[in-house]
Amino acid sequence: MIPSSRKELSRRDFLSRGLCVTTGAAAAAALTSCDSMKTVGAKKRAALTRFGFTTYQWGKDWDVPALIGNCSKAGVFGVELRTSQSYAHGVELGLDARQRSEVRKRFEDSPVCLVGIASGERYDSPEEAKLEAAIENTKAYVKLSRDVGGSGVRVFPNSFHDGVPRKKTVEQIANSLNVVGAFAADYGQEIRLEAHGNAGELPTIRAIMDKVVQPSVRVKLNSDKRDAKGGGFESNFNLVKDLLGETLHLHNLKDTEFPFQLQMDLLVRAGWSGWQLLEASDKVQDRVQALIEQRRIWDRMLANSMKA
Repeated sequence: MIPSSRKELSRRDFLSRGLCVTTGAAAAAALTSCDSMKTVGAKKRAALTRFGFTTYQWGKDWDVPALIGNCSKAGVFGVELRTSQSYAHGVELGLDARQRSEVRKRFEDSPVCLVGIASGERYDSPEEAKLEAAIENTKAYVKLSRDVGGSGVRVFPNSFHDGVPRKKTVEQIANSLNVVGAFAADYGQEIRLEAHGNAGELPTIRAIMDKVVQPSVRVKLNSDKRDAKGGGFESNFNLVKDLLGETLHLHNLKDTEFPFQLQMDLLVRAGWSGWQLLEASDKVQDRVQALIEQRRIWDRMLANSMKA
């Protein structure tokens, strides 16, 4: 149960706590660091959305110095760290205070912004012990993200289960998000609910978010071709466009099965100013060069949207 005595924060109050992405100048494409993103005074429809990277597969064997070096070389200035799968970056819950401070300093001394932590925590389990563990682990990741200089934690909805009414699962996920969202707000962090799993279709995400009262909980798009089902991509996008958080995931931008250009158009039109993080698993010979290629494709898409 969510404590009724907890004071609610307005979305403005929460965002003022220092997320990496805020409004900024029209020349923001030339800016790279987290601090530079705090500039105010944007012109109408100025593009602040940024291209970033999540470690997932392409960055799984890059330690923190390699991540910073390779991303800098590729002109990619935002990184989300995937956790819990023995990644070379080593940014996990077991880090002590000194180690967390060292990670934070490495990023702060570089042009690369540590955008946040991509956890694998999910709130769908019908087993109470597993659900409680997911909630407590999320709280620990919130502290980790704060300590290393991130601004939020990615979580999943994730699945519907046989024998469990869908309505009950939706309510359980929403209640869990309210708990972790209240906790995250106290640390100036965002909870990023990614559209993932069979409970992650955008109409379901909307139904979950309709029951979430914590402004620190936001939606993270996952650039999934299923988002074009039903009334089409724009219709599904519109269900959650006012609930978007500071990040989304992209996949191979050469994949024509997902409307990446349309998504970019809608994000620019909405004035969204977050990080578009490439989550790639394609087998390539040179991951840095492949990252550069993806960034250039993204740059062209952004330019097209700005002309519209």
